[in-house]
Parts: sequence; structure tokens; C-alpha cells
Amino acid sequence: MNDGIFNQDSLRRYYETHTDTWRLIAGELRDTIERAVSVLASRPTIRGRIKSFKSYYEKYLRILKAGVNSAGGPPRITDLIGIRIVCPFIEDLSIVENLLRNQFELVELERKGSYTFKEFGYESTHLLIRIPEMITAKRGKADCDVAEIQIRTILQEAWAEVEHELVYKAEFTPFDTPMKRKLAAVNASLSLADIIFQEIRSYQRQLNGELGKRRESFYQKIEESTDGLLFAGEQAEKTQMPEAAPEPLSPDSVSIDDLLLSALYAHNQNRFDEAIALYSRILELKPDDRICSLIYKHRGMANFARSHYEDAIGDFSHTLELDAKSYKAAYYRGVVYSVLKQHSKAIDDFTRSLTINPYQSFCLFRRGQSYYHIGDYPQALSDCEASLAIESKNEAVYKFREMLQLKLKM
Repeated sequence: MNDGIFNQDSLRRYYETHTDTWRLIAGELRDTIERAVSVLASRPTIRGRIKSFKSYYEKYLRILKAGVNSAGGPPRITDLIGIRIVCPFIEDLSIVENLLRNQFELVELERKGSYTFKEFGYESTHLLIRIPEMITAKRGKADCDVAEIQIRTILQEAWAEVEHELVYKAEFTPFDTPMKRKLAAVNASLSLADIIFQEIRSYQRQLNGELGKRRESFYQKIEESTDGLLFAGEQAEKTQMPEAAPEPLSPDSVSIDDLLLSALYAHNQNRFDEAIALYSRILELKPDDRICSLIYKHRGMANFARSHYEDAIGDFSHTLELDAKSYKAAYYRGVVYSVLKQHSKAIDDFTRSLTINPYQSFCLFRRGQSYYHIGDYPQALSDCEASLAIESKNEAVYKFREMLQLKLKM
């Protein structure tokens, strides 16, 4: 390639000689990166490509024209092989970057981005990495030892594609100031959308974490209340948890989302009175029926946790009035009835819950307990067996089955 540097035909022959090898290397890199980022819950989209001859030649000429190839020989084009990683959320970008840093030898890092109304650049992270020896040993170097990896969000990718057509590939860029401002506004809107999507994702993660904690403590209360009645013959003692110092709600936190997160936080801290007050405050805002049914269910769980059983029944009943398909509310109300030793009502609610969703091992177990308490041992055993068919590793259910088998042999 030292001869005919400016000869397009010679350059094309050189390009075509290495094309297949470059494609194989791009495929190997893509597979390696897919394995590296497989730990992410939101799977990025990964694409590999080699530069087309037209793009290759145009860049070749631009480098020669700029006079940056003082060392002689053909210009070094570092993005012959390119990998693009498109992530759903902003937070994924830094995670992917760190994973790649651990996987490859980093040659260069560039963070692109522009926000002025005169420039329309997209945000993007570009990593120049050394192609691993295990790949070059397998596929050959093909006069190329580096590759470029671009990391973007989905919206950054969308802007980059449009911007490439409107600005980069055009013979002239918009010179009218209002048009420039419009393009800058679109770019800013996409950036803002990315930020908002990330905020929603972070909020969901925080909300789900609080929901998980609340659910775990609620189920523990159920076990203490119902299993205690079954195996000890009396209700388990209620232990009062020490209350944590209250976390005040910000005066600016007036949205339903903020109130719900604060209520769940108080709920998980066993500050049930505070949680119930916050749930009630949400209901006073008169949200739609779907939200109201959810809030009534949460408030019912808090009332159950503080042993206000009639209030809990009222809340779960409100949930079922607003959402007749809420099998959890039917199950929860059945649990409260079983704690109150109103076993016929409990059986009705457990049956209602199972009619909506029959694949509930725990609901079958609780209904079996209620049948046991009214003396219907065969039906209790039937529910017990059905529960084990769905969840075979529940020690409490095994223990219950042994008890029933002894009863039926008497």
C-alpha cells in the first residue's frame, strides 16, 4: 500500500483484500461484548459493521487533505471496524463503559456532545480499543489492530441517525439562525426525554424496593397470626417493633407518587399510623379507581399489621368494590377473617381469590387451614396436596399434611 496512495483503484483492491477478515473480527468483537454486558437487566442492542468503501475512501481523503499523516504511508483509519452499543437508559452507559474497560485494552476515550444552537452534535461515548490477541490470532490482524466502540442511549442513537443525514452528509448545513435553534431544541428535547426516562426508572426501582419490603413484613405477620393458630392452638403473640425516627415528608412532595413512596417508607419502618395517614391523604386527592383500589389494599395491609382487623376488612372490601379481579385483596381479607376465627367467611374469600388465580400455593394452604378449623379434614388435605403440587418445598405445608393424615387415621 506504499505505492499509489492516491490511486482509488489500488485503495479499493487493498480494501477488498481485507474485507472478509474485518467482518469476521467485527463479529468476534460483537459476540465478546454481548457476553460482557449480559449482566445488565436491560439488554443493550449491539451491532457490528465495517466501514463501507465509500466512507473509507472519503475519510482517507479528508485525512490526507488535513495533512495529519506526516509519518508517511496510508492514513491510519481507526474506525474501519465499528461496534455500536445502544442502551435503553442513561445509567446503562457508564455500566457498559466500565464493563468494556475491564474486557479490552483501552487506547483512547472520547465523549462527544454539543449543546449550542450553532452545533448539533449528539452525545455519545467513543472507545478506541485494542483488538484482543485471541481474536487476531484466530482471524488475522488484516492491517488493523484497533476498533471503535460507540455507546449511546436509544434516543441519542435516534438523533445521531437523523443528524447524520441532515448535517453531516449534506453539502451545506443550515445557516439560518431560527433553523439552527429548531435543531438545537429537538436535540435538547431528546436529551431531556432521556433524563426523564432515567428518573422514572430510578423511581420505579425505589418504589419496587419499598413494595418488596412491605410485602415481606406483611407475609411474616400472616404466618405469625395463622400458623400460630394452627400449630400452637392460639394466636401468636404480637411483638411491638421499635419505631424508627420519622422521616418528614417534604412540603414540596404533593404528588401521588411522592406520597405513596413516603407512605411505603413509613410502612416498612413499622410506622403504621403515619403510613395510614399518608394513604388516606392520597385517597383524599380522589385519584382514579385503579389507584384508589391499590391504595386501599396498602392501607388494609397497614391496618392488619397494627392488628386493626375490622379496618383492614373495610379497606380490602373497598379494593374489591373497585377492582373485582383483585385476587390478592380477596386473599388478604380471607386471612383477616381466619385470624378472627370467622373461617366460613375466610373460605369464601380464599375461594374467590383462587377462582381469579388458581395457581396460588399459599392461598390453598390458608384455605386448607380454614377447612381444618371447621373440621373438614378431607377438604383440608385436598387443598394441602394442591398447594404442594404448585410449591413442593414449603415445610409448613408438609407439616400441615402430616397433621391431617394423623387426624384422618384416627
